[in-house]
Amino acid sequence: MRVHVVSDVHGRADALARAGDGADALVCLGDLILFVDYADHSRGIFADLFGREKASEFIGLRTAGRFDEARAMSAGLWAALDGDPRDHIEAAVRRQYAEIFQAMPTPAYMTYGNVDLPRLWAEFVRPGHVVLDGATAEIGGLRFGFVGGGLRTPYRTPYEIDDEEYARKVEALGEVDVLCCHIPPAIPELLYDVVARRLERGSEATLEAIRRTQPRYALFGHVHQPLVSRTRVGRTECVNVGHFRGRGTPFALEW
Repeated sequence: MRVHVVSDVHGRADALARAGDGADALVCLGDLILFVDYADHSRGIFADLFGREKASEFIGLRTAGRFDEARAMSAGLWAALDGDPRDHIEAAVRRQYAEIFQAMPTPAYMTYGNVDLPRLWAEFVRPGHVVLDGATAEIGGLRFGFVGGGLRTPYRTPYEIDDEEYARKVEALGEVDVLCCHIPPAIPELLYDVVARRLERGSEATLEAIRRTQPRYALFGHVHQPLVSRTRVGRTECVNVGHFRGRGTPFALEW
């Protein structure tokens, strides 16, 4: 059995269309949308609406940790648009989702990332797409558990939830062979992004579940350039499957 795993697609529909080649199934751990591109400031929803220069200014403020200034700056830009800013965002997100879900191979088992809008997914999933969040699926005789979204941060991305809600989703899985989350367990070397030079948030609940139940694998994404991409917790291999937008190739899991 061979399963390909991707995370942090961020608009890479071209590579996603090939991500299932040679595999029995695809697992996608979310972040399908590209709102801003830290590598190419001309790409993403923000740049499409306001231009590269404003996107660079916005990214610079966020990178410097000046979140209040970034919010004030962006609020002024959104206020200058005609109509409700949320309508502009949703229209752009829907355009990206239409392209991404059309490219998504089948069968695919998916969960949400922190930048995704879960309420819109039902409009775009196709036959052969299975969306799971706090739920399990059997793939090739192994029990896969899925936990989507992220925890609260100053970035205030769309699908951030409270620690308690996240922990309930982890607990609902019970024992699994493969634990699939968007964010990593709370292990510092897995959380540190060497390019952004900051620690992202990881889940204590996920780490406790790994220690207690010892799945074969814990797979995740979220941290684009991690200090360490894999480590072990007991018998569990913890693997960052990679920043798919940057790599364009999936992580392969075989058994």
